[in-house]
Amino acid sequence: QRRLSRWPPVTLLDIFQQRVASQPGKLMLRFGYQDFTYKEMDRRSNQASRVFSQQLALRPGQVVAVLLPNGPSYVWTWLALAKLGCPMACLNVNIKGRLLLHAVATAGATVVLASAGEWGVTG
Repeated sequence: QRRLSRWPPVTLLDIFQQRVASQPGKLMLRFGYQDFTYKEMDRRSNQASRVFSQQLALRPGQVVAVLLPNGPSYVWTWLALAKLGCPMACLNVNIKGRLLLHAVATAGATVVLASAGEWGVTG
């Protein structure tokens, strides 16, 4: 309750960054046979935030729809967007066509981040 009443509120990004500072080598995520420490996830999310900022010109407050399968890249994408101050609209990878367009429009997203496989592109 105390955390919820703080101003500004404590966010998951705040907690993540505290863990990076205090326990950088601790395991944060295990996906299949891959292990990711807090430091590694911070490094990857920093790389992604630079790309999103420089290549996509994302700015704080800009809503980004994310259409990615479950995996480590989903987590560092979320962290990167949080670091940039961009709200993330999480899209279900199973929706297609008009439903997908409706979800993007309803979220007010100006950018959609998706893996090639989600658009039917391979190789």
